Amino acid sequence: MILIADQCLKFYIKTSYPLGGGFNLFGLDWARIHFVENKGMAFGLSFGGMFGKYVLSIFRIIMVGFLIYFLRTLMRSKESFGLQLSFALIIAGAIGNIIDSMFYGLLFSDSCFHCGIAEFLPEGGGYAGFLQGSVVDMFYFPLIDTNLPEWLPIIGGNRFAFFKPVFNLADSAISIGVTLILLFHRSYFVSSKKVKTEPASQMNEM
Repeated sequence: MILIADQCLKFYIKTSYPLGGGFNLFGLDWARIHFVENKGMAFGLSFGGMFGKYVLSIFRIIMVGFLIYFLRTLMRSKESFGLQLSFALIIAGAIGNIIDSMFYGLLFSDSCFHCGIAEFLPEGGGYAGFLQGSVVDMFYFPLIDTNLPEWLPIIGGNRFAFFKPVFNLADSAISIGVTLILLFHRSYFVSSKKVKTEPASQMNEM
């Protein structure tokens, strides 16, 4: 459900707004839909140009394969539903962004500030090759957006915004999954480590 919702929202934003377009949510200036694209990691981070994009995409695919295998292991061993849900959220979010990277460059025309709204399945082909698509982001929550006082050294007078990154539903799913694991399921990893170390210590005693 997370994956479907993520892709439907991205498709709607991509084919309804030019780059930089959007609207305020519930009439609030600090809660906005703001269409941007990024070529790298979550929350608009990037590195390494085209080569870095290939490396990142391949790394994501490998990690998703590992996480799916790990989730199947959790299901077979009948671990808690909460732990399974946490990893499912991470997997769904990762797949959502991988789909953007793999196929959006092939399926859509380019989005930009001046060229209008992107077209789905354009006649001239997409804007990028396989694994070179940009991830669609749209959630923007600048809770604080102000100019710093002039009397502050070095940074005085500069614009300050918090929370500045623009993200998507897939990013949110990954963040929620990781947070749930850290808050409620750390004991699983501690107990697993204990089970592995106890037989080794018993062998040493013998």
